[in-house]
Amino acid sequence: MRSGQAEAYSKAQCASLTDRELEAAVLMKAAALLRHAQTQWASAQRDSLLDEALRFNQRIWTFFQVSLSDPENRLPNEIKAQVLTLSAYVDRRIFEVMAFPEPDKLSVLIAINTNLAAGLKGSAASV
Repeated sequence: MRSGQAEAYSKAQCASLTDRELEAAVLMKAAALLRHAQTQWASAQRDSLLDEALRFNQRIWTFFQVSLSDPENRLPNEIKAQVLTLSAYVDRRIFEVMAFPEPDKLSVLIAINTNLAAGLKGSAASV
């Protein structure tokens, strides 16, 4: 499939997703980027792969923080508080990996993203 066709397909696919499904897909993409950086740790591209993965992950979690802080957000306050606490942990871990890179430190970020994505997919199916 050519690049233009793949991009058009991707846009059409995203347009048909619910908000929760889209959030899950973005979290899974972040987990895949982190996993790729982790498996390519010994490669010459490690630094650029790691930077791309961490920055993408950080943008996602910043979006969650902003969204959860919005007074119009209808999630229960307890869930908002739990995800905001988790996002603070993710931020600290990202900065730790940036300062002291080690491949094993990415595992927890990958697990958080994949587990939250699985939960979002479950909630999307039940909505």
